[in-house]
Amino acid sequence: MYYFSTRSKNFKFTFTETVFEGLAPDGGLIIPETIPVLSSEVIKSWSKLDYVNLAWEIIKLYAPELHPDDLKKILEKSYQVFRHKEIAPVVKVGDIYILELFHGPTFAFKDIALQFLGNLFEYLLTNTGEKINILGATSGDTGASAIHAVKSKENIAIFILYPHNRVSSIQALMMTTVLDPNVHNLAIEGSFDDCQRIVKELFMDHTFKKTYKLTAVNSINFARILAQIVYYIYTYFRVSELEKKREVRFSVPTGNFGDIFAGFIAKRMLGTGIERLILATNENDILARFVNKGDYSVGRVIPTISPAMDIQVASNFERYLYYLLGEDSEKTAKAMQEFQEKKRLSFSEEEVKIVQRDFLARAVSQRETLETIRDFYEKTGYILDPHTAVGVKAGLTFKEKNIPLICLATAHPAKFPETVSQALGRSFTLPPEIESLTRKPQRYEVLEADSNEVRAYIQQRALI
Repeated sequence: MYYFSTRSKNFKFTFTETVFEGLAPDGGLIIPETIPVLSSEVIKSWSKLDYVNLAWEIIKLYAPELHPDDLKKILEKSYQVFRHKEIAPVVKVGDIYILELFHGPTFAFKDIALQFLGNLFEYLLTNTGEKINILGATSGDTGASAIHAVKSKENIAIFILYPHNRVSSIQALMMTTVLDPNVHNLAIEGSFDDCQRIVKELFMDHTFKKTYKLTAVNSINFARILAQIVYYIYTYFRVSELEKKREVRFSVPTGNFGDIFAGFIAKRMLGTGIERLILATNENDILARFVNKGDYSVGRVIPTISPAMDIQVASNFERYLYYLLGEDSEKTAKAMQEFQEKKRLSFSEEEVKIVQRDFLARAVSQRETLETIRDFYEKTGYILDPHTAVGVKAGLTFKEKNIPLICLATAHPAKFPETVSQALGRSFTLPPEIESLTRKPQRYEVLEADSNEVRAYIQQRALI
């Protein structure tokens, strides 16, 4: 298995190179040369596996150069820190299923991929003796998950950019209270899109990237996508067995298109099984407009109560675009150049029909999000975080009687206590790990939304 850029077949990568490269030299995202389609025999043999062993089987397909025994150890180490023995349990709540992805160290779904990626980095660096500097942007959860995955690890420094005062207080504390010397939190005076732009600009400075051995930890790193494929297939097996149904639907709250893209690959791997993926967005609705109207045009970022989705430029969209355009890298490169110049792409009626074979989509307002948290709790006693509430509201919009609906719970409600308390009309008990954060010291730097300022900061503190 080799990997290529979405924009050119001239760049060929091994899995190890893909892990460290992050973004391809031409600015494209890295994708596997093929998506394996599972036979009915394989599906049957995998359907009873526990989470770690299923992850082992799936990841082996994409990372054949890793020794299987070493990969198993990496996975066991990554998931032994989770609070639930199933890692990603699925629970029936009312007449839908909730896939709980928040049982990792930072109470967010990003832990599932980033605990794996952090241990994978450590394993590969031990073999080479090299050092890396991780550079990432976060709209809330990625930064904390990445920091907790690599804090105190040798040969790794991490620089995380996040929009100053535009993530929840708990999300910020989960980053800024980590005082390990290899951790650098940069609060950027701007939006998440500004943070993401700076990261891409620095990765496109090839001399700077090579000199400081920059590595991506955002979902532009395919290893993260790979780890997320697992819970779609794992959950499909569980729910299809419980419901005795051949097809299910997943509702996915998404802003950067990474999590739902992992679902798209899982859908392709299964062949049949995932009927469609419901793309749930907040008022920053660029992805919903793309699915429903073929309109992928940048608007103004609207700050909302589901801040991880306050995004107008979805970094993983290019990967799906590559498949939509028939895996044609030249067409993809041309389209992304047009998007860079015009800040919009339009799609034909036929292309929209192709998209809608894979996706349904709905944008959910902040009022609807609060109402969903309140109403769902009153009906079921289950508390949703605002992002999961967006997914539940969109999912219920498209619920069909004979197709089980699985909504991804991407964060624990305790990460958004102000919003959840507002919706419920009362406070609720926080887990002790979260409640204690407010009493810990913090360390972070506030910088302007300027790539040169961030570059200078990294130059002074990077491992070389």
